[in-house]
Amino acid sequence: MALLRVLLIDDEEELVFTLTERLMLRGIEVEGVTSGADAIKCVREKNFDVVVLDIKMPGIGGLEVMKRIRREREGMRFILMTGRGSPEEGEEGMQEGAFAYLVKPINIEDLIKKMMEAVRV
Repeated sequence: MALLRVLLIDDEEELVFTLTERLMLRGIEVEGVTSGADAIKCVREKNFDVVVLDIKMPGIGGLEVMKRIRREREGMRFILMTGRGSPEEGEEGMQEGAFAYLVKPINIEDLIKKMMEAVRV
């Protein structure tokens, strides 16, 4: 049985691949997608403990994706991440219900720690 079930959303394919691989090596079940639309579809088809998503994405941005997923799955936990977002966006995400806000490059151990904290809340 997996430690956690995580949906990872980022428009950077290489980041999604790398984080997915590193999390899976640590016993975490991960589904990685590269668009907000794919994320929403994925949430409709599967259950996840935590959603880790990029704030800045083309098409549907991360904050909007978070709002839409929350309507589909009440109580879902979110961890926001960005490499080029502003502190205001992180604060807005926290006000909208995100559990945490991390700045890229992401330290894998810090991410895992935040995911574990999120599911314990």
